[in-house]
Amino acid sequence: MRKILTLTAITALALALGGCASNPGGSGTDATGSWGTVDVQGEPSLDLAEGGQLSGTDGCNRLTGTWTQDGNTVKFGPLGSTMMACDGVKTWLNAAESATVDGSTLTILGADGAEIGTLKRN
Repeated sequence: MRKILTLTAITALALALGGCASNPGGSGTDATGSWGTVDVQGEPSLDLAEGGQLSGTDGCNRLTGTWTQDGNTVKFGPLGSTMMACDGVKTWLNAAESATVDGSTLTILGADGAEIGTLKRN
């Protein structure tokens, strides 16, 4: 009987702690949510939705695609983009291949793994 109570207590604790690991509001290493300066012309932003859909802007062109996360690493699927020309806007975000999450900072990496920019969590 004592073993059953101990096993039940351990299982309940594991389930409770597992519930704490999921944070739909987005913090720690969970990339889900809005990043960057939303709805400001010339400023990049991304929305990483639950289910792996991505939308956003490089400051000029609209972006769409998919994303996955493993630990603090985010991998972007091929990004689709409009092709507008915008003077004075640095469109670095459309070169995103992956990213790392560290609290409220999403560090965007290019194809060579080098940092190309950062976005702050909204």
